[in-house]
Amino acid sequence: MTKPLKLKLEVNGKTHEVSVEPRVTLLDALRDHLHLTGSKKGCDQGQCGACTVHVDGERVLSCLTLAAQVEGRAITTVEGLRPDGGDLHPVQAAFLAHDAFQCGYCTPGQIMSAVACIKEGHAGSDAEIREYMSGNLCRCGAYPHIVAAVREAKEAMAS
Repeated sequence: MTKPLKLKLEVNGKTHEVSVEPRVTLLDALRDHLHLTGSKKGCDQGQCGACTVHVDGERVLSCLTLAAQVEGRAITTVEGLRPDGGDLHPVQAAFLAHDAFQCGYCTPGQIMSAVACIKEGHAGSDAEIREYMSGNLCRCGAYPHIVAAVREAKEAMAS
């Protein structure tokens, strides 16, 4: 049996100590050990984007990232976009305003990807938004609403 690793994970601005097996993914560490269930386990193969989080400000698929790989790095989950119950992040507010979700399962990953898409400078046109959000799947087909929300959030984040 493999000896558990003792890790310090910096999640949403707080340090958490966890003891996990070396093969535990970041997604499982977040959900099962830290009880941050915003990131979803969709396909568990890096195909759907439901597990998208930010590591040092860049989007990553947490189902393909080992928890041990991100020790000492800044991890942000969808819960961390609205710290301490403050105002909604502009992307969250735009998703609500544009009804950019139906079942809601993909929404946390879509939001995290949208924040990164805007920060990366890839929200200049609807086509560009679609291209840079293409790693996040929505089985309900809310894509036109998601694009509109990203477009609105980009303007809100610029001001």
